[in-house]
Amino acid sequence: QVQLVESGGGLAQPGGSLRLSCAASGFSLELLSIGWFRQAPGKEREGVSCISSSDLGTYYTNSVKGRFTMSRDNAENTVYLQMDSLTPEDTGVYYCATDPLCERGGTMFPVFGSWGRGTQVSVSA
Repeated sequence: QVQLVESGGGLAQPGGSLRLSCAASGFSLELLSIGWFRQAPGKEREGVSCISSSDLGTYYTNSVKGRFTMSRDNAENTVYLQMDSLTPEDTGVYYCATDPLCERGGTMFPVFGSWGRGTQVSVSA
């Protein structure tokens, strides 16, 4: 059974950092593309970053480039999202998902695989 569990969310001050984790079970993460997504209140879900299984590239949406870093630990079957220099605009529920359309300049949609249940990130003074 494919399962994704996100953790690491919480409250951060502007300029602060958080590290999100997405632990996978029931399959091997390195065999699939994997992505991070977020949904702010009243807004559509958007792709944040992804790691492609085809070219092994890591891609980011423009608003987080230079601030967020996505990584994968195959031994732990876990992906991470290190978020630095946080702003209130980063507030939202963060989800990981398997098998997004992960390519340079893309939106990371559609998602062909499974979604986790999300973890809340709030950035406020």
